[in-house]
Amino acid sequence: TAVGTGLNTHPEFPERAAEYISEETGVDFREADDHFEAQAAHDAMSEAHGALRTIAGSLNKIANDLRLLASGPRNGLGEIEQPENQPGSSIMPGKINPVVAESVNQVHKQVVGNDAAVSAGAAEGQIDLNLYKPVLAHNFLQSAELLSNVSETFAERFVAKLEANEEHCEEQVEESMALATALNPAIGYDKASKVAKQALAEGKTVREVVVEEGYLSEEEAAEVLDPEKMTHRGILGSE
Repeated sequence: TAVGTGLNTHPEFPERAAEYISEETGVDFREADDHFEAQAAHDAMSEAHGALRTIAGSLNKIANDLRLLASGPRNGLGEIEQPENQPGSSIMPGKINPVVAESVNQVHKQVVGNDAAVSAGAAEGQIDLNLYKPVLAHNFLQSAELLSNVSETFAERFVAKLEANEEHCEEQVEESMALATALNPAIGYDKASKVAKQALAEGKTVREVVVEEGYLSEEEAAEVLDPEKMTHRGILGSE
């Protein structure tokens, strides 16, 4: 009814309507606890769309991270190889554009815009009615459909086809100055800092310098500067 009183409706209308809609959609619908609140406010829809916005934001971050890790092949990070989902750039031969990841970015922006419309529409209820239901429904359904489609495409045509550039990653790790952090417990902060600065100045690795300077033997350096072990909690080289 117009304001939620139930005037001029069959006593069983809400229950029957919810049952019919549930059967048609396969989604469990029920009668609202407060008809007046349900008619005048749409806080639940605004909150639910906020969850869609959060999902879109998470997907956007994942897509951005993968784009950055796949940047290259020579002047970027190049830690992973992305799939060739299209012939390439129209002006740069051989360039692989991360078109699927970029579609995720675009969906994120659309969902954020839709969320603004849903939030604004939900806030426009006046007294007993909210006349922005079409705006709420349109934007909510569009966001849900976009996220559903792009998630499937992103998973199947991009994420599932990524390959790690293991050789390049190993080279990057070995040449990283960050390895000096693991030297602190073994030779002390001052010496570790000296090793890092010297390695950078001389174009050498941390491992090479710490052995050349006699701070650690090759065996000790292999134990302390083990990249795989650095991914776990603990002090390398300690008993």
